[in-house]
Amino acid sequence: MRRSRFWLSLPLFAPLLFAACATIGPPRPPSLDLPKPPSDLHASRKGEKVTLTWTIPTSTTDRQVIDKVGPTQICRGPAELNVCGTPTGEAPPETVAATKSVKPAKSEKKATESYTDTLPAQMQTDAPDAAITYAVAVLNANRRGAGLSNQIRIPLVRTLPPPKNFQAEVTRDGVVLSWAGDASTVSDDAAIHYSYRVYRTLEGSEQSSLVGELPASAENHLSLADSEIEWQKTYTYHADTVTTVREVNKPEVQVEGGDTPELKVFANDVFPPAVPSSLQAVFSGPGQKPFIDLVWAPVSDADLSGYNIYRHQEGKQAVRLNAEPVKTPAYRDTSVAAGNRYVYSVSAVDIRDNESAVSEEAAETVP
Repeated sequence: MRRSRFWLSLPLFAPLLFAACATIGPPRPPSLDLPKPPSDLHASRKGEKVTLTWTIPTSTTDRQVIDKVGPTQICRGPAELNVCGTPTGEAPPETVAATKSVKPAKSEKKATESYTDTLPAQMQTDAPDAAITYAVAVLNANRRGAGLSNQIRIPLVRTLPPPKNFQAEVTRDGVVLSWAGDASTVSDDAAIHYSYRVYRTLEGSEQSSLVGELPASAENHLSLADSEIEWQKTYTYHADTVTTVREVNKPEVQVEGGDTPELKVFANDVFPPAVPSSLQAVFSGPGQKPFIDLVWAPVSDADLSGYNIYRHQEGKQAVRLNAEPVKTPAYRDTSVAAGNRYVYSVSAVDIRDNESAVSEEAAETVP
């Protein structure tokens, strides 16, 4: 009986035995552990500095997850690179935010690496089409790699040093930036142009705004006014040089030079509005209570608050007639008496109580 029960149960176990056997195959070769070359190398140049950035590989060429890569070789050459050759520099090993058992989520931001290379002075040139090629080669712990990343061409056109004697002065029209020119701003190639750019940053902000740009020259004094400021706020300013290459049938190329030190400026408004002009005084009175009307040309300052009216009689000190600034360029003086001669003047006041000088006087007599 036991024997028959065994043979009756065998068909039930057979599919399981065959299924288990189906998963057995030839052993997989060991991973070479070669990091997959980056395909998103970016490069930017400022003066003699070239900054390279790329994503650190998280997998090998055979699709295995890695948690650490070895050093990265920085490759540079005059033309397209087939191999790295002698590296111009090396970035240190980096740890990747992943493990061999858990892959990073698709939404997880991948880690990046950067390296700044310095171009030798003799490489910079006035040839508008001169360029150099960069690539990186990411290695494993045994200093073996799978090849080069994508390649980037960087222009080698000469850049100017930062402007000298960069200064800032607060004036009634805004902040005036000034600096000295550079005698080396002339290029023999008509396709190359040099200019100065000035930038402004509001305190507490990381966003810089372009104030303006001037063609570079060897003049001893160059200046640019920033009239877009807000009073009673603090700004920092800096200037740099820009080399622009404009060749026929080619995209325009711009390379920034070095920056000046930053200047911190508090835009303190201590500047009064313009002085009112064309003041006139006219008496009116027959058949009614006497008064003197005053009119003058309006002041156009954007921060104008109003006007103050002053009056005096011969031998007496002038007094202000209004308690609050008068909003319109006209005033009626009803506190006049017959037989007196009154002399008037007007000043302008801004929203920060800066007051202009008084206008020219106008006189009128009450009969």
